[in-house]
Amino acid sequence: MELPQYDFWLCDLDGTLVDVEWTYVRRLFDRVGERLGYSFDDREAHTLWNGLGGFRDEQLREWGLDAERFWSTLHSIEDPSARAAATFVYDDAAAFLASLDVPVGIVTHCQRYLAEPVLSKLDLHGRFETVVCCTSDLGWKPDPEPVRLAIERMGVAGDDGVLVGDGPHDVGAAWNAGLDGIHLERHGHERRGRCVRGDHRISRFPV
Repeated sequence: MELPQYDFWLCDLDGTLVDVEWTYVRRLFDRVGERLGYSFDDREAHTLWNGLGGFRDEQLREWGLDAERFWSTLHSIEDPSARAAATFVYDDAAAFLASLDVPVGIVTHCQRYLAEPVLSKLDLHGRFETVVCCTSDLGWKPDPEPVRLAIERMGVAGDDGVLVGDGPHDVGAAWNAGLDGIHLERHGHERRGRCVRGDHRISRFPV
């Protein structure tokens, strides 16, 4: 589909522009599970990694897991070099980014110690005007503050832009900041178990 022309674009990172090989995800959840005394099956690992169950903290609580302990355990285990080596750029995302001649930024939940090696390994640093990594102090999408910070750093007008991401929190952050929100559904509505509302819904970037 043909999307409107925007003055600037903001993109989520994981699941939107890039993704990680399944073997890396499977090994990671095995190690996290060992520390937590919980055995994640493939469906649960896919659900959490890709945010298919909606908001991840709610999903963790449904399974009887403490969300804060899960995330602290995962972050302590993840190795930035291994994560970067297992990460790839979606072909449609690479082509779409190459076609844009307006400012582009990233707003991601991926922490900086992981995001920076990924962007360096994939030679993406020069493509973005800013990379904003959400934190507890700054806020997590759908909080609009990370989006507003990205807009400020890019030096663009605040209301004629768009944020595209693969989760409902991405669309929520866009709307809360006064932008259009595009939901990119790479896994199918059936697998997600719901449709995510957005100004536009796509299954891949138009190229």
